[in-house]
Parts: sequence; C-alpha cells; structure tokens
Amino acid sequence: MKPLLFILAILISTFVEAQTRILDTIYANDTKNVALFFPEPIRQGLTGSENFVFTYNREKEQYFGLLQAKQGKESNLLVINRNGSIFSYIVRYKAQLSKLNYFIPMTSSIGNEKPKVKDSIQSETFEKSIDNSTYYYQKFCSYLLDKRQYLGRYTRRNDGIIIRLENIVFDKEELYFVIQIRNNSTLDYDLNFLNLSIETRQKGKKKSLQRLYQEPIFKHHLPSKIVVNEMVRFIYVMPKFSLSNDRRVVLELNEKDGERNIEMKISNKYINNPN
Repeated sequence: MKPLLFILAILISTFVEAQTRILDTIYANDTKNVALFFPEPIRQGLTGSENFVFTYNREKEQYFGLLQAKQGKESNLLVINRNGSIFSYIVRYKAQLSKLNYFIPMTSSIGNEKPKVKDSIQSETFEKSIDNSTYYYQKFCSYLLDKRQYLGRYTRRNDGIIIRLENIVFDKEELYFVIQIRNNSTLDYDLNFLNLSIETRQKGKKKSLQRLYQEPIFKHHLPSKIVVNEMVRFIYVMPKFSLSNDRRVVLELNEKDGERNIEMKISNKYINNPN
C-alpha cells in the first residue's frame, strides 16, 4: 500500500473509532515545548493542521515527542507506537499553559492498526510474558546487589543522609541504576519519593533548565523508611536511553514531612557508557 493511502486508511479508521469516545484535548503554544511520553516508542506522528507541529526522533525510535502550536483553529494529533497502538487527541492553541508534560497510559489507546483477536490463548501468553519479564528483572537485580561496584564520584549527603550511585548497568534493552542510601543521622528517614529526571540546558541568551521525569519500568527493594544507622540498597530499572552533551540525569531524593532533600546530577558520559 502506498504511504499516502496507508495514512488515509489509518485516519479513516481512527475517525470511526473516535466516534464512540470523547477525545482528550492537549494544549500547546509557540513559546514552550509540550512533551508527550508514550508507553511504546513512537513510529509515526501526524497533525491535521500546519499550525501544530509534533516532532519526534524519526531515526531512532524514542518514547516521547514534542508538540508546539501557533494561534489558529483546533486540530487533531494522531500517534502510532512501534507496537501498532494508535492514540488520537484534539489539539488546541493556548497562550498560557498549565501542563507541559503528558504521560500517556496504554489504556488511552483507541485501537491498533493491526487489530488482534483477543482469545484466552493470547491473553495467557501476554500474562506469561509480563511474569517472565518481572521474574528476569528480580533475578538480575538480585545478582547486581550481590556484586558491588562503585562509580566513585557520585555521592551526595545532607544532614547525615547519604545517597550513592553505586553502578549503572546495561542489559538487553534496560539500564539498571544501583543506588545506596545510608542514614547516619539521629532520626529515621521517611522516603517521600526518589525521582529520576532528564535535565536539559536550554541554549540562548536566557539560559534555563528543563526537567522531564522518567518513569521506571521496575523498582527492586525500594524502601519507604531508612531507620537510624541503616544502609539500604535498591535498583531502578529504566528503558535504555542515551543523552547528548547538553543533557544529564538528576536523581532527586525527597523526605516525607522533612527537609533532608538531596539532588544528584549525573553526567551524560556515565549514561552513555554503562557497565
């Protein structure tokens, strides 16, 4: 099928599917990037009007794309993931944006470009695939926790709380961040969150920083509390990614009902050259 006819066929099927559900609306403007994170890498993204631009990596499939808009009539955005899942949204221009990041769940998909018949065998196979992935993550994480290796420079502390990035390991299609937290203070530490984000240095006269949160696909032995004189080690499993020179990873440790917060900034060279 020719590309134009193929796209037209998808747009028609998407339109028919959309009649049975109300499409969500995403707002954008021409001064900020609105980031859309999808559950699978983006294979194709289309907008219905030239005053909306959706950019994504066409050479190397990635999980996110950026939306910008010029003032004008509303339009629509159609995104197809690598696994064939289709996502459709109404897009509108808005001068003031209250939301810059959208994390799209698989449940928001309106269908698949190659509809699959759901039967008990396929459902069972899918569930086994998930179980096998979880089992593998658990086993490999346990192996890494038995094998100690330190990157050296990545240790930060605040009032007796010490966080250390022990290792970054690449395996299959994932990056494993091995992290250690030690409580040398006189108070227990209640963990509110530990976020991993990608920080981008914006170029131009007005230098600024933009952070995009990255959701782990698996967390191994993440604690909710670190008691006094205790040391804990755990692992975040992330989808494989690489960074350009103007980007770096930020680990943000936040205490619940407290102020012993710590930020650790990790150079792109350690992300691009894992163990």
